[in-house]
Amino acid sequence: MPLILKRPVVIDDLAEIWSYIAAESEKRADALIDTFDWKFREIAECPVMGKNRDELFRGVMSLPIGRYIVFYLIIPEGIEVIRVLHSAMDVCFQFGSDICCK
Repeated sequence: MPLILKRPVVIDDLAEIWSYIAAESEKRADALIDTFDWKFREIAECPVMGKNRDELFRGVMSLPIGRYIVFYLIIPEGIEVIRVLHSAMDVCFQFGSDICCK
């Protein structure tokens, strides 16, 4: 099975998403986190399924999952998940305007 690395900020992203959804339903929040974990495994099995996002920075890929977008890098052993953001968020702000959207 391919390796799935998650940067510390991804853990924060997922915790924030869980907290927001759990305010209404912990069951739905748990199910969404399970969906992310399942999709991370799917992406690791076929990392080229995402969209190339070199405009953010070289090598970044993204794949939508519901209302969220998973950003990741392809590494020799699998993938490195670098962010999980709501699709309505300003991606350039989250990644830093100095490295993207030039």
